[in-house]
Amino acid sequence: MTFEAADNRYARTPIRRSGASGLQLPALSLGLWQNFGEDRTVETQREIVLRAFDLGVFHFDLANNYGPPPGSAESNFGRLLATDLAPYRDELVISTKAGWNMWPGPFGSGGARKYLVSSLDRSLARMGLDTVDVFYSHRPDPGTPLEETARALDFVVRSGRAHYVGISSYSPEATRQMAALMRDLGTPLAIHQPSYSMLNRWIETEGLLDATDDEGMGIIGFSPLGQGLLTSKYLDGIPDNARAAQGGSFDASWVTDELRDRLRSLNEIASARDQSLAQLAIAWALRDSRVTSLVAGASSVTQLEENLASLDRLEFSSDELAAIDELAVDAGIDNWRDAREGGPLPTVTAETFERSDDPA
Repeated sequence: MTFEAADNRYARTPIRRSGASGLQLPALSLGLWQNFGEDRTVETQREIVLRAFDLGVFHFDLANNYGPPPGSAESNFGRLLATDLAPYRDELVISTKAGWNMWPGPFGSGGARKYLVSSLDRSLARMGLDTVDVFYSHRPDPGTPLEETARALDFVVRSGRAHYVGISSYSPEATRQMAALMRDLGTPLAIHQPSYSMLNRWIETEGLLDATDDEGMGIIGFSPLGQGLLTSKYLDGIPDNARAAQGGSFDASWVTDELRDRLRSLNEIASARDQSLAQLAIAWALRDSRVTSLVAGASSVTQLEENLASLDRLEFSSDELAAIDELAVDAGIDNWRDAREGGPLPTVTAETFERSDDPA
């Protein structure tokens, strides 16, 4: 069946400008980090993406290594672009990134020009595109000068591979340095994508919000639900089918008795607002106008619609904010701290990396 987008697709979801740039995004963007690899059916992925667009979500956030396996999220999204969304390409904001592990060897991750440009070329091929709307340096690389990474980002814009560029998981100091370099090159950074949630407030406490505001950049926070912690799933423990029980990027040691007590109290505040805990968390993370958008994934249309319903009530009273501040404190779930503090790139060898990223 041929897809025809809803006529009223821009009627509900708020649209915000990213800093001082011309880039505009829906307040909630769809992230394809999880649930869009080969471990999910094409039918389910199609339902989620098309329903998102019908509801005003025109920004789809990807990266070269999203899957599993790496590259498959871009390939799957590229098929949806070709079969369903091609007539709407000019309405879409499609972003991708490079920085984390993608193939073996010294140029399979990091911030070197060779890796960034080669990775973007592969991403474009997987999605069947000539240009993405936003391309990010996905993490700082302590082994590559910031000047080289900046020149690579400038090149991808000037060569027509991307309309805008941004950075992800850079410290406030490195953000200011990169912004100055890009400004001198004539290609200002438009956006920064950091982790951000009620349980991971480093962009407030370490000054990133101030840095991006000073430099004219927007913020698009990822993991606003704390990798699922800020949902009802963990209020009574760790269910067998939860991400915490399956390993990966989620550390089960985060789910302490103290954390569950705080989650239950936050859930009570959410209930008093006629919201779920997840909806409260999303609305709260959008309370600052310097936050342009949030990236949230969805494993089903139902979950997508619940997340988007957060946007129906974004206002908070001063009493609500004060009560949340007492409970929304760091829970140690910032997996990306080491990267922004200059930690080394992970070592990847041909023996340990499963290559499946070729466009063919």
